[in-house]
Amino acid sequence: MQIADCVASRDASRYSARMTIQVKCFATLASHLPENSDEFPIEQGDTVRSVAQRLGIGEEELHLIFINNARADLDSELSNGDRLGLFPAVGGG
Repeated sequence: MQIADCVASRDASRYSARMTIQVKCFATLASHLPENSDEFPIEQGDTVRSVAQRLGIGEEELHLIFINNARADLDSELSNGDRLGLFPAVGGG
């Protein structure tokens, strides 16, 4: 294998290993929704807590968390292709 082939192979594996999730922020959290919400980049080991911090959402602002339509918590680990839904406490009368 030539050096150029090794570099090309390494670059290809780096791009194929790119992990993304879909992020949805509801109600008062909508202002935190990133522009790349359909392909938000994550790394191996990222949790809901780490993503919320990157988005500037305080833990006290989060009331309900869903990953792929299943209830989750701040320490839930995210995987490539997950759909993350973040909801604040909602009041009504």
